[in-house]
Amino acid sequence: MTAKATITDRDGASSVEWPTALLAAAIYAAWAALTYWHGAVPIWLLVPLGGWLVAWQSSLQHEIVHGHFTPWPWLNRAVADAPLMLWMPYGRYRVTHLLHHRNELLTLPVIDPESRYWRAQDLAALGPVGRALAGAETTMLGRVTVGAVWVPLRFMWCEARAIAAGDRAIARTWLDYLPGLALMLAWVVLVCGMSPALYILAFVLPGTALMLIRSFAEHRAVPDIDRRTAIVENSPVFGLLYLHNNLHATHHLDPGLAWYRLPAFHRQVRAQLEKDGVIFYRGYAEVFRRYFLKSHDRLLHPFADALI
Repeated sequence: MTAKATITDRDGASSVEWPTALLAAAIYAAWAALTYWHGAVPIWLLVPLGGWLVAWQSSLQHEIVHGHFTPWPWLNRAVADAPLMLWMPYGRYRVTHLLHHRNELLTLPVIDPESRYWRAQDLAALGPVGRALAGAETTMLGRVTVGAVWVPLRFMWCEARAIAAGDRAIARTWLDYLPGLALMLAWVVLVCGMSPALYILAFVLPGTALMLIRSFAEHRAVPDIDRRTAIVENSPVFGLLYLHNNLHATHHLDPGLAWYRLPAFHRQVRAQLEKDGVIFYRGYAEVFRRYFLKSHDRLLHPFADALI
């Protein structure tokens, strides 16, 4: 069933989607307030709040990638462009995530930009340290600790290598990204008086870790395309944080459906997804319980060599 979905890259919603507009306003207002008054917030509260807002904005960016939330693409792009995560330009995320929505190619390393699997030759090229880091990421504990550092650093390293090799499209995306990054850092450092190190530790790293929780178990490399994408139900808190993208197989069925309409659509198609053999988790507590110290899957893709 999931294999029938198509990539969604609309020019914009047919009208303003007010739940998303209000959400965007709340995210940016809360982020501005938290950074401005960070000195009055104890660190034990600053870290979860900062991480939540950065991860929430990442979920908002995902929503906008799929054509939401106004009929005006320039406005949607302006809202999504704010570089709260620091290490992922929205322009690059947009390109790679739309490529990820080729359902028939899900999980294939190199071809699916969001695959966590490896080809044998690429894994060997990582060296012993790289393989150890990649292996740590297959457990939930490693995902939210090692992964929160290694994923951004590896992404930026790969981007730098592509630019050095002459990829002008990627270079232009990063050049377009730098002015917004400079303005955001000017706000954080010059206006709010926050050190870049504190922003990274209290906002970027926990925000990245929260997003890596969502993506940890949402795909598995199996031959049946309909069974490659999972569902995490019964997650009211994380569901709000991820804008119901925890219902991931349902999202892949209709990527253009607004986040606040996704639960009702999920109820309509749930029986069919279950019949198709989609993996269901009862909540993120189950994901943590099953994979906190146990690998979710192997590093090597089981059948990529026969396809690419």
